[in-house]
Amino acid sequence: MVRAFALLGDQRCKQLKNRASSKDQGARGSRTPRPRLDIYQLDDHNCTTSSLSFSPCFPGKSAVTQTHSSAMTFASSSSVLPSGSSKDSSSVTTHSLKSLECRPLATEMVPGLPVVQVKSVPLGTPEFEEKRAALLEAFAAKVPEELRLPLEVIQNPPTDVSSIPTTCGILSPEEIIITEGYDAVGLVEAIASRNHTAIAVARAFCKRSIIAHQLTCCLTQWFMDEAIEQAQKLDSYFETHGNPVGPLHGLPISIKDHIQVAGTSSSQGYFISISDDDQDADIVSILRAQGAIIYCKTNQPQSLMHLESDSHWGRVLNPFNIHLSAGGSTGGESALIAMKGSILGIGTGIGGSIRGPSAFCGIYGFKTTSSVLPTRGYIKGDPPPAVVNIPLSTGPMCRSLRDMDLLMKCVLSSTPYLWDPNVVPIPWTGLETRFNRRLKVGIISNDGFIEPQPPVKRAISWAMSLLSDSKFSNLIELKEFKVLGAEKAWSQVRRLYWPDGGHLTKNGIISSGEPLHPLTEWIYRDAEPLGMHTAVDLTAVHKERDDFRLAFAKSWSDQDVDVIIGPSFVGPACAHDTAFYWTYTSLYNLVDYPGAVIPTPIRAESGEVYDTGYVPLSDACRHVRDLWEEGDFGGALVSLQVVARRYHDNELFGALRVLKDVLNLS
Repeated sequence: MVRAFALLGDQRCKQLKNRASSKDQGARGSRTPRPRLDIYQLDDHNCTTSSLSFSPCFPGKSAVTQTHSSAMTFASSSSVLPSGSSKDSSSVTTHSLKSLECRPLATEMVPGLPVVQVKSVPLGTPEFEEKRAALLEAFAAKVPEELRLPLEVIQNPPTDVSSIPTTCGILSPEEIIITEGYDAVGLVEAIASRNHTAIAVARAFCKRSIIAHQLTCCLTQWFMDEAIEQAQKLDSYFETHGNPVGPLHGLPISIKDHIQVAGTSSSQGYFISISDDDQDADIVSILRAQGAIIYCKTNQPQSLMHLESDSHWGRVLNPFNIHLSAGGSTGGESALIAMKGSILGIGTGIGGSIRGPSAFCGIYGFKTTSSVLPTRGYIKGDPPPAVVNIPLSTGPMCRSLRDMDLLMKCVLSSTPYLWDPNVVPIPWTGLETRFNRRLKVGIISNDGFIEPQPPVKRAISWAMSLLSDSKFSNLIELKEFKVLGAEKAWSQVRRLYWPDGGHLTKNGIISSGEPLHPLTEWIYRDAEPLGMHTAVDLTAVHKERDDFRLAFAKSWSDQDVDVIIGPSFVGPACAHDTAFYWTYTSLYNLVDYPGAVIPTPIRAESGEVYDTGYVPLSDACRHVRDLWEEGDFGGALVSLQVVARRYHDNELFGALRVLKDVLNLS
């Protein structure tokens, strides 16, 4: 038995009492008994206590984790939510965490593989929790004891867990080299040069991915046996024919959970949407044909429609600060890649679901213009209603610019437009695209709606300083870029996401006894007052969307830039359940422009403050400042976003080629 006590006010986090249980659960032979954790958890009005197990998803509203110094830290069980409907979306309500009392809250233990969770997802009905428990146990049964982290690591994780896979002793020296020493391009070259076998590479990434999962809850499915079998076939082919199967020979690639992979299941982030898949999505088929090994699927948000990857599998944690979000909706991918449990993954998004997570976790991510890459098979059954109004985009998430280019080159070389007429036939030149003049770069300090938080402003200043250096004056013409209508775009896009009033997904979630998660509830606040759109309604909102696109294109042309560089989010990675404002990414989904996220050397510092002359641009802007002042984001990574015009994806990569040396990109 492990019991932890957290006290309020100045005395909180100062008492920790441990008692070891001798009771053997006996579920897996000599398996270590799962601990329970009694926690005092804060909400708006009180402090509750609950008994939780260290498992992929804790029941209850909130959880607490121990840092490496054995101090206990709180995670608020209710987010500071902006109040109001879509007509009052910028008004906000803040809550104080003080003068609270304590009361007990009874909860149950959840079976499954022990996984760090600093803030739990809500508890559903007993019937739902029973089904969910069976799902978690089935996952756990696939994980051998030798790949499980010691229980004390799960109970007492450091704030930054990113180095644990290297130091935990589970990986061999060769496996550490394989998973850390290359980007995707370098790894396929090493396999082709016979420096590593496909089996060795597959085993290394399978092992590292399950270690990463225990620390961040990034996976939904893990199929090591199948991956090794794929690798054996690739090695046999190489031995027999003397050459690789294709340009991705032996490269492990992770896949977001909702994308179909034959022999696995897929979902839209809620339990009742789980379905078995008997065929691959087109992009998965292409990757396999070129030699890729599919070995895991990754976590995503409930309903796919927000920037916190919390589902029936649990909440994904940021590897560099587990008290912060890994982003969404492709947050499982971003956490896994940041933990080096994947070298290349496939993300999707209609509001920032590739760029947001990539920025939160400091990796590279690219959202294409819609229909540049094939997306058939991305959703089994009926797609989310949002895609009626905002087209789905997809793209790579990885370690370098050339990895993004590799994925694009390999997929488009297969001419997917010949069998899918929805794919636009654009020949890929990528990083080989050249400008025969200076690159015109517009830089965004703010979007006129929300002023970025302090570390993002420092990142903008860092980029501006490098881009304006006289030694690059023959390469770059730097301009200030004024964003047209960011507040209007944010209002529009939130309404466009819900042509059905949100009823389809909401009813699907609650029908199974699954609880709505905080950010899922928040996104429905705008949806439900709108109700089901008629054909006339859709025609009107499409005209409004297209009118905005025309105005934005004119503004871009008037400012005469090739690409723009600006924030990827209002701040660095945010605290859990507070990713309310996607304005810096969703705008470019509304206008359907391609965008890439690039890391910077900037990290958030504890205690950073806003400028003394700060004046909020809006109520939302004021709320973003409040969220900053209430949290501790020390060590959080900061990334920026580079955007080009619609269907100028090649030109975007040509610009990245120029920016690579200026901004020291990998």
